[in-house]
Amino acid sequence: MNRFYPPTRVLMGPGPSDIHPRVLQAMSMPTIGHLDPVFVDLMEEVKSQLKKVFVTDNKLTFPVSAPGSAGMETCFVNLVEPGDKVIVCQNGVFGMRMEENVIRCGGTPIIVKDDWGRAVDVQKVEQAMANHPDASCLAFVHAETSTGALSDAKKLCQLADKNQMISIVDTVTSLAGVPVLVDEWGMDAVYSGTQKCMSCVPGLSPVTFSDKATSKIKNRKSKVQSWFLDLNLVMNYWNSDGKRSYHHTAPVNSIYALHESLCLLLEEGLEASWKRHSDMHQLLKTGLESRGIEFIVPENERLPQLNAVKIPSGVDDGKFRGELLQRYGIEIGAGLGPFAGTIWRIGLMGQSAGIKNVNTLLSAFTDLGVK
Repeated sequence: MNRFYPPTRVLMGPGPSDIHPRVLQAMSMPTIGHLDPVFVDLMEEVKSQLKKVFVTDNKLTFPVSAPGSAGMETCFVNLVEPGDKVIVCQNGVFGMRMEENVIRCGGTPIIVKDDWGRAVDVQKVEQAMANHPDASCLAFVHAETSTGALSDAKKLCQLADKNQMISIVDTVTSLAGVPVLVDEWGMDAVYSGTQKCMSCVPGLSPVTFSDKATSKIKNRKSKVQSWFLDLNLVMNYWNSDGKRSYHHTAPVNSIYALHESLCLLLEEGLEASWKRHSDMHQLLKTGLESRGIEFIVPENERLPQLNAVKIPSGVDDGKFRGELLQRYGIEIGAGLGPFAGTIWRIGLMGQSAGIKNVNTLLSAFTDLGVK
C-alpha cells in the first residue's frame, strides 16, 4: 500500500473551495474526546461564531455532523410530518432534492417551477400560497448551485411568515458570500455547508432554527423518521443548559477546522467578505466577456460566487476542463441537468475568490485558445 499524496489544485468549481493553511493546520491538532470539557467550550465558541455569520440570535444554531445534504435533510425530517403540504420552489437541481425530501417524509410537495438559470418568481409563490393556504412550509434555494441563480430570500421568507408557514432555506452556496440575514429577513430553518464560501473542509452543515421552527419540532405529532438527525435528541448534545447528553461522536478535528475558518471569516468581516466575492465576480466577468463568453443568468439575479457561463462554440467541454486540470491544476465545474455539456460553472468561493486565481484562470483560457 502506498501513502496518498493529493496534487495541489486551484479549486474554482462549484465546491469545495481552496482552504487556508491555518484551517488545515487546525485540523491536524491532537484529537480530544467529544465530551471533553475543553471541546465543550469549543462547541460554545463555534455556536457563537455561527450566530454571527448567520446574523441571528437563534439559540438552536450549530453544525450538523455531516455535509450540506444532511443539513437539508435535518430541516425536512424535523419540520415535515406525514400529510403536511410543503410549497417547494424549483429552479435547479437542489430544489428537486427538496421535493424528494418532502416525499420521503410523507409530505405532499406543491411545486413552483421556474426556468433553470432564473431566480424564484415571488408572484408564483404567492399564488401557490393562495391556492394552498393549508401548506405548513415554504422551501426554496437561496443560491442555486446548479445554475448560479440568486433568489430574493427576504421577500420569500416574509411571504412565508405572512401566511403562517415555516421557511426552509438552502444557503449552502450563499452563506458568507452574499448577505444572509436570518433574523432581519425572518428565516426559520436555514442550512449551509462548510466547503463553499467559508473555505472549510467538506463534511459539516451549519444550521440555525428560529424559535417558531424549534417550537414546531418540539411539538410534533409523530417521531422524526431519522434517529441521527432528530433535533429533539441532537439539541441535548449541543445545548449549553446543564449537562450535555451523549448523542454521537462529533467529528472533533473537523470542528477544529470550522472554528479556524470562522475565525478567518470574522477577522475579515462579513461585509468585507461579501464585497470581495462581488469584486472578484466583476473582475472575472470583465475577462470572460472580453473573450465573448456569455453568462446564463440575468445580471440582477446572478450569484457572484458561482458563475454559470455558456461554453464557446467549437470548444469540447470535457477536453477543455481536462486540459485545464492537467496542465494548470485548475478545476471548474460542468453543467448539470439541461445545462450538461453547454455551460461551465466557475466558482469564486472563500479562499478561491482572489485576484491571483481569477487572473490565472483567464490566462489559462487564453493559452487554451479561448481569447
